[in-house]
Amino acid sequence: MTKKISYVVAAIALLFGLWGVYIRLFEGEQGANYGSYIGWGLWVAMYLFLAGLAAGAYMLSTLDYLFNIPQFKGTGKAMLWAAAVTLPAGLASIGMDLGHMDRIWKVYLQPNFNSFLALLVWGYTIFLILILISLYLAFTQPEKSAMKIAMWIGLVTAVLVAGGVGFLLGGNAGRLFWHVGLLPVQFPVFALASGAALMLMLVGWFGPKEDHGNRASQLWTLGLLTVVLSVVKLYFLFTDFTQSLYGGVPENVQAVQAILFGQYAFSFWVVQIGLGTLIPLIVLVQPKLAKNDLIAGLMGLLLLIGYAVARILIIVPGQIAPMFPGLAEAFSGPKLTFEYVPSLMEWSVTSAVLGGAILALLIGLDRLVRFTEVKK
Repeated sequence: MTKKISYVVAAIALLFGLWGVYIRLFEGEQGANYGSYIGWGLWVAMYLFLAGLAAGAYMLSTLDYLFNIPQFKGTGKAMLWAAAVTLPAGLASIGMDLGHMDRIWKVYLQPNFNSFLALLVWGYTIFLILILISLYLAFTQPEKSAMKIAMWIGLVTAVLVAGGVGFLLGGNAGRLFWHVGLLPVQFPVFALASGAALMLMLVGWFGPKEDHGNRASQLWTLGLLTVVLSVVKLYFLFTDFTQSLYGGVPENVQAVQAILFGQYAFSFWVVQIGLGTLIPLIVLVQPKLAKNDLIAGLMGLLLLIGYAVARILIIVPGQIAPMFPGLAEAFSGPKLTFEYVPSLMEWSVTSAVLGGAILALLIGLDRLVRFTEVKK
C-alpha cells in the first residue's frame, strides 16, 4: 500500500511539474521570483539538498560494500541506486537556474579551473561516473577488489563534493551569513544525515517483509544514527546562530533574526525544528516505535523534509541583507527586492524534479534493485 501511494504521489507531482518545466524552457525565467538582489532561490536550495542526498546515500552504501557491516547487508544496491537518481535530480534543479543552459558544454571543452563552480561541475561529473561504476560492480562482482577500490574512491569523492558546496558558500566573502569556515565541514555531515534519513524511509517502507528480524535491527540502528546526526546538526545550528548574534555583524544578525523571529520563523520552528527534528528524535529513541516499518519510514520522510527546508533557510536568508547601505532604496523594480517567496512556476519545476526522482527510485527498487536480496 505504501509503495502504491508513493507511485501515485510521485506521478501527480511530475504531472503538475510539467507545466513549470515548459514555462521555464520556452518562456525563460520571468516567472521566477528571484532577481538581482536575491539571485539564488528554491532551485539552488533543492540542488543543495538533492546533491547532498546523493553523497549521503553513497556514504551509506559503504556500510554494505566497503565495511561489510552485517546489519546492512543487502542495502548497498538500493543506496547506490538512490545516489544515481538523486544526483541527476539535483543537477537538473540547478540547471533550471542557469541563464544559458545551452552553454554548459563550455565547462567541459573550455574549462576555467580558477572557477570553483567549474571544479564542482567536474567533481559532480566524476562522482556520477563513480556511482554508475559502483552500481555496475555491485551487480557483477560485489565481493571483489575492484568493488572495494571503486567504493573507496567514491567515498572520498562523495565527501569532497559535499564539502565543496560548503566551500562554495563559505568562500563567498560578500555574504557574511555564509562566510563561515566550518561550512565545508558541516555539509558532509548534513549529507550523511540526509542519506541516513533516506535509508530509514526506504528500509521502513520498502524493505524485505519476509526478513522482519533483520529489518527491525536495521531500523533501530538507523534510528539511533539519525538521532545522533540530528543532534550534531542542531549543535552546528546553535553555534552558527549564537556566533552570528554575539558577533553583532548587522548582516548576520538580520539573517538570524529573520529565521528565528521574522518571515522564516514558521519554516524554521514548525517545519525544520518541530516536524523535521524534534518529532523524529522523540519517536526514534523508543525501540518499539523505531522498529515499526510504517512509523520509521514516516520519521525518515519528516527528517528529509526538515533537511530540505534547512537548505532553503541557508540559501535565502543569507541574501536578504543589502550588500551595502542604501542599496534597497537606491533602485526599485519587480526584480530589485530583498523579499523572496518562490513563485508557482518555481514550485512546479521543483515538483517535476522531485516527482521524476521518486518515480525513478521506485521503478529501480521494483525492477532493478531488490531489497529482498538480503545476503546472509
